[in-house]
Amino acid sequence: MTIKQIEVQLLKLDTKSRALLAEKLLHSLDKLSDSENEQLWAEEALRRHQELIEGKVTSRDANEVLHDVRNALK
Repeated sequence: MTIKQIEVQLLKLDTKSRALLAEKLLHSLDKLSDSENEQLWAEEALRRHQELIEGKVTSRDANEVLHDVRNALK
């Protein structure tokens, strides 16, 4: 079973069950070693970079993002 297939099945669960599962998954990440965390972040960075290259997402200047956040918090 692929991750996508698992995702499709899990999204069929009721809200409470999904929340409990999400909590368990998040707690499981706390048990990763430093090297495992570094590997996951590297993979995520590569995935995001590929999305930028393929035009699936766009980037924004950090100052612009912070400006928007500050305005939203006012």
